[in-house]
Amino acid sequence: MSKKMKVALAGLGSRGKDSYAPVAEQYPDKMEIVAIADVDPEKVEEVAKRYHVPKEACFASAEEMLKEERLADAMFITTQDRQHVPQALQALKKGYDLLLEKPISPSLQECKELVKAAKKYNRRVIICHVLRYTPFFKKLKDLLDAGTIGEVVSVMAIENVGWYHQAHSFVRGNWNNSETTSPMILQKCCHDMDMYLWLTGKSCESVSSYGDTYLFKAEKAPAGASLRCMDGCQAKENCPFDAEKIYMDDKKIGIRSGHTTWPLDILSLHPTEESILEAIKEGPYGKCVYHCDNNVVDHQVLNLKMTDGSTISFTMCGLTATNSRYCKLMGTTGEIIADMESKLITVMPFGKEPEIVDVAKLATDFSGHGGGDIRLVEDFLDILSGEKEASSQTTALEDSVESHYLAFAAEESRKHSGNVVYLDSYREE
Repeated sequence: MSKKMKVALAGLGSRGKDSYAPVAEQYPDKMEIVAIADVDPEKVEEVAKRYHVPKEACFASAEEMLKEERLADAMFITTQDRQHVPQALQALKKGYDLLLEKPISPSLQECKELVKAAKKYNRRVIICHVLRYTPFFKKLKDLLDAGTIGEVVSVMAIENVGWYHQAHSFVRGNWNNSETTSPMILQKCCHDMDMYLWLTGKSCESVSSYGDTYLFKAEKAPAGASLRCMDGCQAKENCPFDAEKIYMDDKKIGIRSGHTTWPLDILSLHPTEESILEAIKEGPYGKCVYHCDNNVVDHQVLNLKMTDGSTISFTMCGLTATNSRYCKLMGTTGEIIADMESKLITVMPFGKEPEIVDVAKLATDFSGHGGGDIRLVEDFLDILSGEKEASSQTTALEDSVESHYLAFAAEESRKHSGNVVYLDSYREE
């Protein structure tokens, strides 16, 4: 049996509290939560009670926890984007191995600084690129590595962010302003940048990009729109982004339909009709989507030239009916279409009959980013305990920075009218 790893949690938001902490209950022989930190005392109290964390190991911030001597084998850092590296550097000095939420940082220099620190202190830093760990993309990787379509020549991919997810997270929510968080292509799509580099086994030479905020701005507001949805908005009836429609009445996520998980638990720790109604009357999630302090793009396209001459085209769009991922990979001997929404992978070798792989039949747990969340944490714990060696699937820091270089370059291109940007300018010291 592998050694049980002791874990300190820095940040008790949706990722830390709801996605990664429950692994301690699912795999109690692998993980024990021994210290926690968050700026919200109610979350600290609740998580402490659930995982039996003593009062002396509960802290009001990650910084407060990091003043102590090392409390655990590893630390999960799931705080806000711009807090990651300062906290990670202190944790490395204390001797922690790290599971670090993406993105690493919106700062190129901070990313490089963390790589140097991890080497200096000889600690493992694994980035939470959870899509690599999903049964869906793991199967797709196996098919590509087996040469089922020969060499990959071109990829067409899209991330459908989803209309309500865009409005929730990137217009009204925590990641609505790149000046205080991260640009969209880094915050949301570094998952995709990492994944397509990993799937194809390729490296990017240069990128060009276009994108903007098309819809979510004041000049697009319908006639009669008020600053808040519940303040007598005259456009409410025909507005799909009306907060009451989304958080109260929506059949998939609304509280009146019996739902209490994400995104409702972002508005209220324990969602009820009363608490959600109060939140949209008073808080940021009840603001009109056309009158928010947002500047992140709601659509963006990238063209990637790889070092071997192959290409990847990628689209991010927040104005989609579903939030899912889809890609078409074209190779020298065949083609693959992979639709994460349906969990179907269609393999079409040239001159042969297509084969459809139903990934739903290959695994049972698709919760949490298509099943990636739990498998990521389990892999991290097994590596730390010596149960297994790191593999090509492992999202190690030194590999993950490539996705960040790509995102930084794409954002530079977007801001400069689609000019081609070469990634070596980001890799250079």
